[in-house]
Amino acid sequence: MSDAPGGEGSAKGGGGSGGGHAISFILITILIDTLGFGMIAPVMPQLISELTGEGFAEAARYGGSLMFLFALVQFFAAPILGNLGDRFGRRPVLLISLAALGLDYVLIALAPSIVWLYVGRFISAVASATFATANAWVADVSAPRDRAKHFGFLSAAWGLGFMVGPVIGGLLGEYGARVPFWAAAALALVNVLYGFFVLPESLPVESRRPFAFSRANPIGALLQVRRHPIVLGLLLVLVPYQFAHDANPAVWGYYTMFKFGWSVSDVGWSLFAVGATIMLVNALLVGPTIAKLGEKGAVFLGFGAMSLGFFVFAFATESWMMFAGIVPFALVGVASPALRGMMSNRIPADAQGELQGAMSSLTSLTMIGSPVFMTELFRAFSHEEASPVFPGAPFLAAALIALMAMLIFSFASRTAESSAPVDIAR
Repeated sequence: MSDAPGGEGSAKGGGGSGGGHAISFILITILIDTLGFGMIAPVMPQLISELTGEGFAEAARYGGSLMFLFALVQFFAAPILGNLGDRFGRRPVLLISLAALGLDYVLIALAPSIVWLYVGRFISAVASATFATANAWVADVSAPRDRAKHFGFLSAAWGLGFMVGPVIGGLLGEYGARVPFWAAAALALVNVLYGFFVLPESLPVESRRPFAFSRANPIGALLQVRRHPIVLGLLLVLVPYQFAHDANPAVWGYYTMFKFGWSVSDVGWSLFAVGATIMLVNALLVGPTIAKLGEKGAVFLGFGAMSLGFFVFAFATESWMMFAGIVPFALVGVASPALRGMMSNRIPADAQGELQGAMSSLTSLTMIGSPVFMTELFRAFSHEEASPVFPGAPFLAAALIALMAMLIFSFASRTAESSAPVDIAR
């Protein structure tokens, strides 16, 4: 497995100028990757409707089952890929993942039936380590004090891609529901080429460890994290947080098309607004918020604001109210980097990929249940015979679950405050 120009471990920087320069490579990789993901979001409801001949209420069930399959496969695949990253380095895992995503887009663009969508989701889920591996990459090159800030930059790149991608996808979707998938496939190919020639490796040979199947599975990964009980407590906070968060990708398009009669382009522009606000929060507010409130305070702020945003979505009666709710919802962007920073700073260098794999497994576990729960809840309150008709039910449930996440974090963070970060700077 070859290294990028610059030699083995060329991305090392320990958070200094070298690390800051190296992070720009991974930010561009995530940006291009997320552009492709964002481009397909506005047209997925329309494509499912075309392939099944069903309305949006029924199509949402297929959308939920597709997300269920993706999450189930990712639940088992993420620890394997995280451990492979700890063994062989981040770069090869990233390149293989990006190539698999490109194949996924091609398959869906050619899909003659709904079955092909399930095949494509399976393939992409097997290698969907991009964001988790990127987080491990950032942890490799960042000093402990800079990790939360750099995780915020990574989330900002994701936000920028998700801001621009849906707009492009919405515009391309006017020419057909499959056109954005071809464009996303082309972007994925560009990303693979970019990574092959430009992206440096971040994990030096001396910091790698042998691959072990006993650790490369969801249970094994969590058992390894159990050696760090402080981190395990924080890790469990991800379950209700992610369960609530996934209400947005699960039902946003179906909800807005059903309740407000939005077009594909309208959905694209609304997701542009989501991405823009999240990007601004991650790029401009993560560092100052953590400096002012600390990592713990940033998590509380983010979870509380996300809950408020979901309440607004649930009871919105006009389109503009959805955009108003995006503002508090986007503040969750200060919570995730702070929470990741708290955990990463308490894990040694040779287990960063394993930690990210365990985190991906847990979030995938919630994605197994959340999309199905949220889309079924949407259908139950939206179909022709529903009584009462309340399509905002998934968002109301998400608001309450976000408050539950905040309560669990209040207990888990008390122990974490008494633990000093692990010194892993190189």
